[in-house]
Amino acid sequence: MCTYLKNMERKKPKDLKNKSFDFIQKMFDRAFKRVNTFVDFIIDLVKCSSKRAGEELEQESTKKQKVDEDKDTAELQSLMEVIPDEEEVAIDVVPLATKPPTIFYWKIHKEGKKNYYQIVRADGKSQMYRVFSLMLKSFSREDLEYLYKLIKVKYKSTRPVEDLDLVLWSDLKPMFEPYVEDEIWKLQQRYKVLSWKLFDSCGVHCLSLQSGMIYMLVEKRYPLTPPTITDMLNKKLQVDYFSEMAYQLLKLLTKQLKNQ
Repeated sequence: MCTYLKNMERKKPKDLKNKSFDFIQKMFDRAFKRVNTFVDFIIDLVKCSSKRAGEELEQESTKKQKVDEDKDTAELQSLMEVIPDEEEVAIDVVPLATKPPTIFYWKIHKEGKKNYYQIVRADGKSQMYRVFSLMLKSFSREDLEYLYKLIKVKYKSTRPVEDLDLVLWSDLKPMFEPYVEDEIWKLQQRYKVLSWKLFDSCGVHCLSLQSGMIYMLVEKRYPLTPPTITDMLNKKLQVDYFSEMAYQLLKLLTKQLKNQ
């Protein structure tokens, strides 16, 4: 029995002798109400304490997650090397005020002893590039995909004969349609990695080996060997600036390396 009810029990019969039933009932109700109020207070106190403990636990979990994320970000940044691009991107045949959405066709432009890729767009304006890597600095993913469609249509049943077209076809085909038995993937086992660069504008990364260049889409998985991936990570990914694309690429490759 609670203290308040015990106090009532301590009342002697003579103390209540001249009291009415209603008076005694009110005394009992007051005592019982105090007991209930006290119990409710304890329950609320426990609930409040549990809620506070839950909030503190959640805060600690959030802090730990942020620390882990910051640690992961720092580790990924250590695998990058920021090298701002100061090279000239392209030579304009016709100055481009605006960039049309599609490429109309391409051809090989010869200027003395030098050959260029001439990319002609739907409005008739064009740009010239000496090598494929220079295209990647100004191309969007849409440009890249459309150029590959044009090449597939032109060379659907034959291989290119022109040297520059053959190089372009050889660069694009493994990028969009990698096949593990292609010579380009076999060569990686015999040659060291020289450099590794990201072209953020079109979502392509380029692996430079002693045997040549391999161009890959950032979101696609390729038949790279564990030693090659390890060399890539050791060489560090060259970027113009830290970007989400670079982080995702490094996460994909480190995961691929762990699973092999």
